[in-house]
Amino acid sequence: MVPHHQRIYNMAAPINMWWIFIWACITVAFAKQKPVTVSLNAKWSSTPLLLEASEYIAGESNDKFWEFVDGVSALTPEQVQSDTEQSNYHLVQKYAAKVLSPLHVRLMKFSLSLRSFSPAIENFQQMSKEEPAPEECDMFVSINGEKTCDVSKVDDVIKTAADKTKTPVYKFDHVYPGTANKDVVAALYGELGKPGFSELHEKLKSLSKQKKVTYVLRHFVKSPSEKKTRLSGYGVELAIKSTEYKAKDDTKIEGKWDGTNVDEEDQLDDEVQGFDFAKLKELHPDQKEDLRKLRNHLISSSSELAALKVWELQDLSYQAAQKVLNADPEEQIKILQDYSQNFPSRTRSLVKVHVKNDMKNEINQNKKVFESALSLGAGESAMLLNGIPVEMEVYDVYTLLDLMKSEARLMEGLFSLGFKATELEKFMRLDLGGDSKEFALDIRHTAIQFLNDLENDQKYKNWPKNIQDLLRPTFPGMLRHVAKNIFHLVFFVDPTSKTDIELIKMAEAFLVHSAPIRLSVVFVVNFDQDADPKEDASIAISRAFDYIRQEHTFPKALSFVTDIYEKAKGEEITAKMVMKELKKKYSDTDVTEVFGKDNDEYDVLRIAAKDYIERSGLADFPQVLLNGIPLKKNYLTEDTFEEGVVSQIMAQTPDIQRAVYQGNLHDYMNVLEYLMEKEHVLPRLNSRVLSPPTQTLDFSSSIDDSLTLDSLYQKTSGQITAITARDMKYLRRKDEESLTPVTVWVVCDVETPKGRELLYSAIRQLKHSHEMRLGVVFNHDSVLTSDLAVTKAVYVALQSLDNNHAKSLITKLIKEENVEALKSGDKKIEDLEVHGMDMKSYMAALEKQTTDFLNHHGMFVRNVLGWGEGDRGLVANGKVCGPLDEDEKFTTEDVDLLTKVEYQNVARSIKTQMLLMGIDGNRGSELIMKISSLLSSKTSTTERKELNELKDQHSAIKLPADPDTPAYQIEVVLDPVSQEAQKIAPMIKVLREVVNVDVKIYMNCRDKLSEMPVKNYYRYVLEPDLTFRPDGSLTSGPVARFTDLPQKSILTMGVNPPESWLVESVKAPHDLDNLLLEEVESGVNAEFALEYILIEGHCSDVTTGQPPRGLQFTLGTNASKPSVDTIVMANLGYFQLKANPGVWFLTLREGRSRDIYDIAGHEMTDTPQESDDVVVSINSFKSKIIRVKVEKKKDKMSEQLLKDEDDDKSIWDSISSSFKPKEETEEKVLNIFSLASGLMYERLMRIMMLSVIKHTESKVKFWFLKNYLSPSFKDFIPKMAKEYGFEYELVQYKWPRWLNQQKEKQRVMWGYKILFLDVLFPLDVKKFIFVDADQVVRTDLQELNDLDLEGAPYGYTPFCSSRKEMDGFRFWKSGYWASHLAGREYHISALYVVDLKKFRRIAAGDRLRGQYQGLSQDPNSLSNLDQDLPNNMIHQVAIKSLPQDWLWCETWCSDESKKTAKTIDLCNNPLTKEPKLKAALRILPEWKEYDYEVKVLWDKVYNTNTRLQVEYEPPNIDETRIGSTLHSHDEL
Repeated sequence: MVPHHQRIYNMAAPINMWWIFIWACITVAFAKQKPVTVSLNAKWSSTPLLLEASEYIAGESNDKFWEFVDGVSALTPEQVQSDTEQSNYHLVQKYAAKVLSPLHVRLMKFSLSLRSFSPAIENFQQMSKEEPAPEECDMFVSINGEKTCDVSKVDDVIKTAADKTKTPVYKFDHVYPGTANKDVVAALYGELGKPGFSELHEKLKSLSKQKKVTYVLRHFVKSPSEKKTRLSGYGVELAIKSTEYKAKDDTKIEGKWDGTNVDEEDQLDDEVQGFDFAKLKELHPDQKEDLRKLRNHLISSSSELAALKVWELQDLSYQAAQKVLNADPEEQIKILQDYSQNFPSRTRSLVKVHVKNDMKNEINQNKKVFESALSLGAGESAMLLNGIPVEMEVYDVYTLLDLMKSEARLMEGLFSLGFKATELEKFMRLDLGGDSKEFALDIRHTAIQFLNDLENDQKYKNWPKNIQDLLRPTFPGMLRHVAKNIFHLVFFVDPTSKTDIELIKMAEAFLVHSAPIRLSVVFVVNFDQDADPKEDASIAISRAFDYIRQEHTFPKALSFVTDIYEKAKGEEITAKMVMKELKKKYSDTDVTEVFGKDNDEYDVLRIAAKDYIERSGLADFPQVLLNGIPLKKNYLTEDTFEEGVVSQIMAQTPDIQRAVYQGNLHDYMNVLEYLMEKEHVLPRLNSRVLSPPTQTLDFSSSIDDSLTLDSLYQKTSGQITAITARDMKYLRRKDEESLTPVTVWVVCDVETPKGRELLYSAIRQLKHSHEMRLGVVFNHDSVLTSDLAVTKAVYVALQSLDNNHAKSLITKLIKEENVEALKSGDKKIEDLEVHGMDMKSYMAALEKQTTDFLNHHGMFVRNVLGWGEGDRGLVANGKVCGPLDEDEKFTTEDVDLLTKVEYQNVARSIKTQMLLMGIDGNRGSELIMKISSLLSSKTSTTERKELNELKDQHSAIKLPADPDTPAYQIEVVLDPVSQEAQKIAPMIKVLREVVNVDVKIYMNCRDKLSEMPVKNYYRYVLEPDLTFRPDGSLTSGPVARFTDLPQKSILTMGVNPPESWLVESVKAPHDLDNLLLEEVESGVNAEFALEYILIEGHCSDVTTGQPPRGLQFTLGTNASKPSVDTIVMANLGYFQLKANPGVWFLTLREGRSRDIYDIAGHEMTDTPQESDDVVVSINSFKSKIIRVKVEKKKDKMSEQLLKDEDDDKSIWDSISSSFKPKEETEEKVLNIFSLASGLMYERLMRIMMLSVIKHTESKVKFWFLKNYLSPSFKDFIPKMAKEYGFEYELVQYKWPRWLNQQKEKQRVMWGYKILFLDVLFPLDVKKFIFVDADQVVRTDLQELNDLDLEGAPYGYTPFCSSRKEMDGFRFWKSGYWASHLAGREYHISALYVVDLKKFRRIAAGDRLRGQYQGLSQDPNSLSNLDQDLPNNMIHQVAIKSLPQDWLWCETWCSDESKKTAKTIDLCNNPLTKEPKLKAALRILPEWKEYDYEVKVLWDKVYNTNTRLQVEYEPPNIDETRIGSTLHSHDEL
C-alpha cells in the first residue's frame, strides 16, 4: 500500500496521460469555479513598515527604540528608501535584529503582517492634525506649540518657549532617555529615514543631553499612501441558510464582479480530493491553466450537499478526529483546518471512516481530566500557551501576540541562562509562593482597643460559645456566628479623609449588624504634640472619641464620629464642629478639659497610635488588618470592602479549624494570643516592602567577560546591569560559598549617616540569615565635600578581603563613633584592624584604589534605577525597593521582612528546583537572582495549568519543537467539528510558521450527535509574514477565500472581527445575506472596512457606588468639540463609544449630565500628568476599557438625571436643546425604528418607509440599525430622504462582551430589537415606534405615537386569535406560556411603540438585559428572542396591549378583520411556507405601486433598469414626478 502523501507525488509524473483521459471524459461537465473572497481594510492610509517596526521595538524598551532610531537615522535617505518594498522590508529586519533577539524579530515580522502597530502610527498622524505642519515643511519641531522645521532656528524658539503652555506628554510618547528640562517639550513630527530627519533628530538629542528640552518623537508622514491598511486577524463565515421561507430578492445584479484585488496565484496552493495542487504546480509550471480547470471541476463535482441519515450523524465528531489522526503528522493540522472549515462539504467522506477503539477509549479517559483540570464538558474547547489559558471567545490574535511577547522575554531569559526544553518549562510553570503564608503584624498594643468583645458583650450572649462550633459546616461565603474573639479587624484611618470616612462607616455597619468580627479603629491623625486640638479637626475627633470611650462606651464613641459625618454632609469637618456636637450630645462635658492642648488625659489613643505606627512600619494609609494581615488596597473601597473582608476570613478559617481539630486551640485559650505567636507574625511590617516593586532589573543581557563599562561607547541599561552584577562582590553569613537564594544590593552613600545606617541594618540582618548575601552599590552624592575615605575603605574591603574579615571590618568602618574618630584624626584605619586579616596588603590596595568604581556605580544608579545622587534603597533579587524618602527609616526588621518576602514568594521554589538539578554554590546563587528577577516580571498573573495526566498515544496531534531554540508550549483541547476548531486550527498552523512551538492537540469529541455540529464554512484570515510579488512590491494583502462551496445552497455571510472592532460592508454588489452561487456569473467579492475601534467603559457614582444611569458622555478630538456621544447603562455602569486612532477627550455632555455631575476620577486612561482632562488614546487594535468615577455637585445632591416631564418640564427641554435649536424641537417628529439584513428585506423596508410617509402629515425621522445594512442601501437612503423629505439616522451598538452572545445572525438582530433600546437613541428621543421591514402602513402612525400607554413603558399588539385553522401553532395557549402569562395576551414584536422616558426611568432596558442574561444560558429558551423576552418579563415590565387593528397578519388574523387593519405585516406562514414577495402581491394591492415607485427612483439615481425585472404588471404611475428633486449631475 503506497502512503497517501507519496501517492499524490507519484501521480504527478505521468500527468499528460491521465490528463487526456480525464479531459476526454469530463470536458462537458466542467463547471466554472466561483470563488467568494472577502477583504477588510482600515479607513486610514497604509502606514510605513519602518515606523511600525519602531513601535514594536518601543514596546520592548525605550532604550532599544532610540537605539533603532539612531541606527536608521545614521543612514542616508537613499539607503533607507530602497528600490522595492521587499528590499525596504529586509532593511527593517536587518536594523531591528541589531536591537531585538531572534525570537522577537520573528514576532515583529508577524506583527507587521498583522499591521498591529498601524493604529499607533495613525494615532500620531492624527495628533499632527491638531498641530498642523507649516506648509513648506516635510517634518517639523513643535516646541511648546511654537513650530519650525529649520534646525538653525530651534535654539531661538527654545528661548521663548518656557513662557508658553507646555506641550502635554502622553504615556505612549517616545521620550528621549535621561534627565531633561521638563518645562520645555520639543516634539519632533517626522518620518524616520526621510530627508531632514537626521538633522532635526541630532539637534534635539543634543539639546536633551544639555537638559534644555524634553525631546519627544512623534511619527508624521507628510504624504500618506493612497492604499488603505489591509487587515487580518478576523474570521469570515458562510452559514448555510434555512430555505423554509424564501427571503431572496431576485433582482439581477447589474455590473460584473471585479476580482482584481485578489492575487490569482493563491488558487493553486491547496489539496482537493487527494490532489496536491501546490506540488503539481511546482512539477508542471507550464500547465497552470489546465491544472486550474481540473481543480475547479473536482471542487464543483464534490461540493453539493446531501442530507445525512440520523444514524450517520452520530459519530461524525469521532470520525473527523480519526480522519485527522490517520494522516501524516505534518499534514494533520492542514486536514483539521480543512475538515473543520469546510465541514458541510466533507461530511459525506467522513461517514465511512472507521473509528478505532484505542482512540475512542483514550478520549473518554481524557474527558475526566478535561473536566477536573479545565472544567470542560464533552465537545468544549480550551487553548493553553505555556500553561496560561487563552480564552478563544475573548482573545483575538492581537491579544495573543501580546501574551507571546511577554512570554518571549521569560523564555529567552531562561534560555540565555542555559536552560532548555523541559528545564525551561519547569521554571516557566513554577508555582511562585503557592503555599506561602501572608505576613502579619502583631496587633497587641495599647493603641489597638477593641470596640466589642464577642465573648463577654450582651448582644452576642445567644451565640454558641464553643470553639468547636467553628467546625460546623455552613453555606459557602457565610460566616460562622461563634461567640469567640477569633477574627480581629483593625482599621488605621484618618477620620477627616473622604475615602477613610467610608471605611469608618463600614466599621460601624459591621458592629451594628453583629458581624462575628472583633473591631478596632485607630485614628491616624496629626501626631505633632504642639498641634492644637481646638484648631485641628483630626485631633479633635481623636480627643472626642477617646473621651466618649472612657466616660461611656466604645460603640457610642464610634457612633458619635459617624454622626459628625452625617451632620457635615460632605462639607469639610472643623474642630469647632466637633466641639459643638460633643457639647450638644454630652452636655456635662468640660470642653476645655477634653480639648485642652496641655491636657493629655483624653490623648491616650493618639499617643499610643503614634508609637505603634512608628514601631510597626505601617504607612500608605488607610490600612485595614485582619488578624494582623493587611487587606489588599483594591479592597479598601465601599464597593469591595465587604467582599475583601469575607474572602480574607475564608482564607484564614481553614488554618484555625485545623488548630481546633488537632487540639492545638481550646476554649480556655486566648485566640488572639495564640494567633500572634505564629511565626509569620512580625513586630514590624514595612508597607514599602509589601508593596509591589517599583521596577525589576533585567539581567538577561549576555555580555563578553572582557567587556567593561569604560569600554562600551553606547551602553544599554541591560548591559550596565549585567556588568554591575558580574563585578559585584558579596558578604555572606559564613565563609563557604553555599547556595544563597536571596541576593540583596544596598544602594547608599556610606559618607552619610543615613547611608551607613542602612548598610548597618543590612549587615546586622546578614549575621542572622542563612538565606541572604549582601552587595553594596555606592551612590555618592558629589555635592558633599568628602575625601571618600569610608567609601574607598568599604569598597577595598569587599574587593580584597575574605568574607568574615570583610564583614567585620566594614561593620567597624560604618559605626558612627569610628567615622567621627577617623574624621577627627583620633583614629586611623589601621586601628580598626580585624583579628587575622592581612592589614598590610589591605592598606596597599587602599592606597592604590581610584574612584573609577563610583562612576560605574553612579551609571547604574542613574541610568538603570533612575535615582538621584545620594538616594538610598535596596534591590532584592532584582526587585527594586526605593528610593527611600529623606527621613524614612529602614531597620534590620525591614531587611529581614524583605528577604523573607522574596524567599517565600519566589526564591524558595527556584532554590528547590536548583537543588534538584544539582546546581549549587556561587553559580546557583547568581542563577536564582537572575531567574527570580525574570519570573517576578511575568506580566501574566494567571495560574498556569498542568495537563500532565492526559494520555496522548492515540487521540492527540503531537508536533514537537526544535530543542535548540526557546519554544512555546501550546496545548489545545478541541472537538474537530466545532466553531472553535475553525479558528484554532489556522491559528496554530500560522504560529508554527512564525515561531518555534511545541504543539499538542487533544481531541474532545461529542458522541450521539443528532444534528449537524457545524453548519457553516469558515476562514480565519491570518498570514505568518508579509508577501511580495516577483517585482518586489507588496501583494494586495490577506483575504478570506472560499472555493469549495456548494452552488445550490443559499449562504449568509458574516464577518467575525475582534471584540473591539465595528466593521461595515463598503462594496458588495451581491446580496451577502442570500448568496446562491449557481446564479453568480464569476464569483463574489465583498469588501469590508474597519469603521471604528471601540472605547468601552464602566462608570460609577463615588457617593453611592452605583452606576449613574442615563448619564451621557461625549468624545471629541479636543475637549471643546464632541463628535460622538453615549449613555451609561445600569448594568455594570457600562458605556461604549466609537472612535478611530487618535487622542480623544471624554467629557460629560452639555445639559443635564454636566449640570448635575462632575468627573471625580478615572483609571486606565492616557491622561498626561498635571492634566484635568480625561484623555483616551486609540493606538492599537485591542479593546480599550476605561473606568470613570463621577460625583454630584454639592448643590445637586438631591437631583435625578432621569425625571418625568410632569415633574420638571425644563429638564427635558434642556436635554433636547443640547441636541438641536429650540424651534426644531418644538415641531412634532415621528420617530420610526427598523432594521433589515439582505437585499430583499431592504427592498421591503423601503416600501414600508414609503407607506409611512404617504400616510402622515408629521415630520418623519427614520432610525436604522447600521450594523447589517448593505452598501447599496446606505448609498441610496440619502437620495430617498431628499426625494421624500424625511430625516434619517443610522444607529449602531456593539453587542457588549459581558452579555451572552448569540451565534446566528437572525437571533443577533432579534436581540437588537429589544436589548439596547435605552442606549441606541439620544436622550431627546422621547418616543419611537418600531415597524418591521416587511410591514405596510395604512394609517397615520402619529395616532399610535400619541396613544396613552397608561403608565407602561411600551405597547405591543397581541397575536390575533381569529384564524382558527392556525390554533395548532399557537404555542402560547398551552404549557409554560399559558401558566406564565396567567390570562394575559402573548404579544407580537412586529410593531411596538416605546415611551423612552418611562422605559429609561424604570430601568426597563437593564431589567430586560438581566433577564436575558439568565435565560439565554439555556440554548433552548427564548426561541423567538424579540417576542419571548418582553412577554416573559410582562410581570416586571408592563406591556400596554394595543388595539388589535394596529397589526393585521394573514397567518393569525381572519380575512374579515383585514378591512380595519392599520398596518399589515407579511408574517411567515408555517402552514403554507409562502414566499414573502408572492404573499405581498396577493395580500396588498398597493404594494406593487410602492415597489415600482422606489424602483423608478433607484433607476433614475443609478441609471439602471431594475423596473424591467419586476415580478408583476407595471402599475400605471406618472414616472416624471419621481426624482424631480434630484440633480442628475449630483446623483449619477
